[in-house]
Amino acid sequence: MTSTAPLQTNESTLPEFIWDEALIRRYDLSGPRYTSYPTAVEFNQNYPVEDMVKAAARSKASNRPLSLYTHLPFCAHLCYYCACNKVITKKRDKAMPYVERVLKEAAIQSRLFGADRPVKQLHWGGGTPTFLPKDVMEHLMAGYGELFNLQTGDDRDYSVEIDPREVDQDTLPTLWDLGFNRISLGVQDVNPKVQKAVNRIQPREMTEAVLNEARRLGFRSINLDLIYGLPHQTPESFAETLEAVIEMSPDRLSVFSYAHLPDRFYPQTRILSDTLPTPQQKLTILHNTINRLLEAGYEYIGMDHFAKPDDSLAVAQQEGRLHRNFQGYTTHSDCDLVSLGVSAIGQTDDAYFQNNHDLPSWEAAIDAGQLAITKGVNLTRDDRIRRWVIGQLICQFRLDRQQFSSEWGENLDRYFSDELSRLKPMIQDELIADDGNALQVQPAGRLLIRAICQIFDLYRKEGASQRFSRII
Repeated sequence: MTSTAPLQTNESTLPEFIWDEALIRRYDLSGPRYTSYPTAVEFNQNYPVEDMVKAAARSKASNRPLSLYTHLPFCAHLCYYCACNKVITKKRDKAMPYVERVLKEAAIQSRLFGADRPVKQLHWGGGTPTFLPKDVMEHLMAGYGELFNLQTGDDRDYSVEIDPREVDQDTLPTLWDLGFNRISLGVQDVNPKVQKAVNRIQPREMTEAVLNEARRLGFRSINLDLIYGLPHQTPESFAETLEAVIEMSPDRLSVFSYAHLPDRFYPQTRILSDTLPTPQQKLTILHNTINRLLEAGYEYIGMDHFAKPDDSLAVAQQEGRLHRNFQGYTTHSDCDLVSLGVSAIGQTDDAYFQNNHDLPSWEAAIDAGQLAITKGVNLTRDDRIRRWVIGQLICQFRLDRQQFSSEWGENLDRYFSDELSRLKPMIQDELIADDGNALQVQPAGRLLIRAICQIFDLYRKEGASQRFSRII
């Protein structure tokens, strides 16, 4: 079955999206999401903290702007589908001791990276950041204001993930007053039967009330998260959810595929396998969702993300400056990433480093006045070249030979002769085209972009992708 849907067009994208089920079956294997390259599975499990300190010193000398990420792991409720690093508790008094430790960690990182560098991007993720009481939120942001060069200009990108069930009348005004200007709302599905099966009861009216209040206050680029593949979902029921969401008219939409891995994520054992949609139903849901969102005027940014044509993500893609990191698609390719809290991952131009996943171990390191980094990787020049190439393909859907040569002083065809040879079947299948000047992802290849990127992944060359989720 092959069908097309119109796509809002610009010079760097193609005018249509093609769904080809035969190609999907052929290429829908496992593969990374490329929020980093090398991916987290390549991280050294005994990464020396001294290496991170040296990477931070090189970053400081570059004087690039910063992105500041905070992992806030607490949730008042357990969503059965969740695979995040979280702590389920009703005890709000746990928040302040955690935040005090985050600020101790921030003080160390501020000295290493430089306190005067502008923080252009800031994000609170989790967990449920809105689990934090108002005074704790204010304390955390005030501490950041003392340690880092927070920005107040309109071009700042200060975002927070919000669970509408954890919002009271003070929450959004407090976040706005603290400098946040973007929010992402977890929705997943508006169908009551689906919500009950995943233990996330969240009436549509609750989500709409938060969305409307956020708009009234001035928040922009409001994102809604949906998940397909959850129990009791059908193509018909998810189409109804999608219509409700389109009526809410968010600026961005993330539509994630649920991966049922109860052996790895214990909460998922509460989800009965026989209530899940079949693989064919999941494909139909995805196909219908993409077509409907394109028809509603959204642009397909890539992977699971959609945005209105005037949203900053869509504009960045049109202008060839979209970027991807651990927070997903972003417009801030020029930022080094300082990450704070349990399991958080930081990034410089030539290194990645990750904090301990275990909360007591992270706490013990911070209490001892030390960094809690346990994993990481130092990038070779080849890693950086491949990261750039994969970034061009997954963000811009295009890899320009002249641009590659200007950036790296290398000839693309010589450097990637083996990869270009292995790309030939994908060219024959019209996933990607090569006109001699550039590789251009084709309409049928957009959905399978992770498979295309894997060709340029040196660590996947032997086909070792079993530790990753399926591409579709």
